[in-house]
Amino acid sequence: MMAERILIVEDEKLVRWSLRERLLKEGFEVLEAESGQVARGIIEEGSVDLVVLDYRLPDTTGIELLKEIVSEIPEAPVIMMTAYSTVETAVEAMKLGAFDYINKPFNQDELVHTARKALEMSRLKREVRALRRQQDEQHGRTNIVGESVAMKDVFRLIQKVGRSAASTVLITGESGTGKDLVAKAIHNASDRAAGPFMNITCSALPETLLESELMGHERGAFTDARAAKQGLFEMGNGGTVFLDEIGDMGILLQAKLLRLLEEKTFKRVGGVKDIKVEVRVIAATNRDLGRAVAEGRFREDLYYRLKVIPIVLPPLRDRAEDVPLLTRHFIDQFNREFKKRCRGVTEEAAGILKRYPWPGNVRELRNVIERAMILEDKELLDESDLPEEIRRPAAAGADTTSNGFRIPDAGYPLEKMEREMVRQALERSAGNQSRAARMLSISRDALRYKMKKFGLQEE
Repeated sequence: MMAERILIVEDEKLVRWSLRERLLKEGFEVLEAESGQVARGIIEEGSVDLVVLDYRLPDTTGIELLKEIVSEIPEAPVIMMTAYSTVETAVEAMKLGAFDYINKPFNQDELVHTARKALEMSRLKREVRALRRQQDEQHGRTNIVGESVAMKDVFRLIQKVGRSAASTVLITGESGTGKDLVAKAIHNASDRAAGPFMNITCSALPETLLESELMGHERGAFTDARAAKQGLFEMGNGGTVFLDEIGDMGILLQAKLLRLLEEKTFKRVGGVKDIKVEVRVIAATNRDLGRAVAEGRFREDLYYRLKVIPIVLPPLRDRAEDVPLLTRHFIDQFNREFKKRCRGVTEEAAGILKRYPWPGNVRELRNVIERAMILEDKELLDESDLPEEIRRPAAAGADTTSNGFRIPDAGYPLEKMEREMVRQALERSAGNQSRAARMLSISRDALRYKMKKFGLQEE
């Protein structure tokens, strides 16, 4: 276990020396600062577990520095010490967040005892926070991170859908946007939370094996079927079944899934007996199911049966304001996993992360942070810790819609640009006309007119 680090902020050299010697004997790591400026530098550069702070300093007051410490490193308790104690100063320090207040000249045994109590309290708080985080993650609540308007809408939908009686939910969004996390959060927000949550990726298995996994099979139904087997729908009875990448499900199995959704019954592969189940089915896809229906690759009746309650997850490029929050979330996660003490990223690195379009969405950001923290032991990750493709500026001619459209020197037809904006809005909203209209700041009727005008209704 690493020695806990105590910062002594005291302008009197003899006091610092005597206190340092005693704390070193007690097994602590000790840092020293003779002024507020030096203390600020230490706090910015490295992690500190406890601060012993003098009330009077040559360049500031202990009270002013206490405010900064509580703001910068709230997890580090502060013990104030002064030779000029009054009831008012003690009360002020405690109100501002100091753990305790000790008068000079102080008894070193008393200060060490107070320091141990403060550190023990800090450890207990960290353990409680860690347990709460673990419980929340197990129940799928804190893994979805975002404060953007789009994500707040998603969070509201999760709660409403979770508490509703809806038997089907369709989640759409690009790969890496967190559709699986939303499915688990809906399950946990429902009265089915105590029931099973079963999930399968429809593209991971050929259709015959996928049917067996979902519906189960009877003994002798096919070669190697030596015993009867329950499928995910039977095992998920009373809970939720999550079908990821539903757009890759074969057309024949789609018909059997539709029957299950309509009648709540199905037959095992090779079976003749109807099995009744009560499950909520959450389907997810990164494909345009409306187009798949038009092309005959997905059943129209199943599409509309699944789409009773659609949830559209926005790509990360459309919610850049969430990138710093997600970065902090992943750093905290990997600090726990890798036993590291990274405090964040530099301002330059944060700017690069926020400007990057993230084609791989949240999953790509997570992988970038994980890679950086595996390879580095820095307090702050900087620009050099990011992959080259993240660091280098976007190539000329790349999509500039987020910063406004630039007219090329050769010109650009206005009608063509308008059609492209409408097409992109429909694509990003997965065909949700209300959301597409909001993205374009026009009414839904105006959007429908433009769709008809530009021949986008069929697309």
